[in-house]
Amino acid sequence: MSLTKLSRSIEGKVALVTGAASGMGQATAELFAEQGAKVALTDVSIEAQEHVVERITSAGYVARGWHLDVTDASQIEACVVEVAEHFGGLDILVNNAGIGAGGPIDADDYEAIWERGINTMLTAHVRMIRAALPYLRQSDSARIVNIASTEGLGATKRISAYTTAKTGVIGLTRSLAVEFGTEGITVNCICPGPIRTGMTANIDEANKQEYARRRVALKRYAVPEEVAHMTLSLVLPAASFVTGVALPVDGGLTIKNA
Repeated sequence: MSLTKLSRSIEGKVALVTGAASGMGQATAELFAEQGAKVALTDVSIEAQEHVVERITSAGYVARGWHLDVTDASQIEACVVEVAEHFGGLDILVNNAGIGAGGPIDADDYEAIWERGINTMLTAHVRMIRAALPYLRQSDSARIVNIASTEGLGATKRISAYTTAKTGVIGLTRSLAVEFGTEGITVNCICPGPIRTGMTANIDEANKQEYARRRVALKRYAVPEEVAHMTLSLVLPAASFVTGVALPVDGGLTIKNA
């Protein structure tokens, strides 16, 4: 006897993950593939992307890579069409591509930092969703997950472009969750805290440990797979009544006062 009709499997689903050549994107792509999804990996780095695709396919899972600069609107349109045509549809979109965008507001190159940060981490999300929407509307369990940050829930000095982009991702997620509600398309976002990725690789290990000791309830940095599992939880067919959520995956950083 089956106790529930709600599936906790993404087997056979088609998932597109941006920024999938490293870090959280790579972990998400590999986890989704391991769970039986057909995964489209996109990244600006062709060599790194090919390495991840090889890792997945050599393990017997289904994946293919596409070169994609998410700041290029024409590339986005073409890529999404190719992915949907290659795999026969699209069920899951994970907007993960991101960059560092730091600098004081009075820096000479601030406007360039601002433009690149907003284009990569907010405008690109909008364009990916717009391009994917016709295909997602044909899915019986369409899921969109945007990767934001705990910077969207608070703020750190001298990274205002990054903080603004990530705050915008949370607002975009909430607005589209309402907009797509009657269509059954869920839109959620993950807000990672301190994670061991390429973006944090240049932080000295002693400084990482000190920061975690002071700020994080679990007293450590996470590994990318820990974020990927939370992303997986939001794209399950069974997650059909969860939408508009900004989920911190931060080891308790945002709830710790002292």
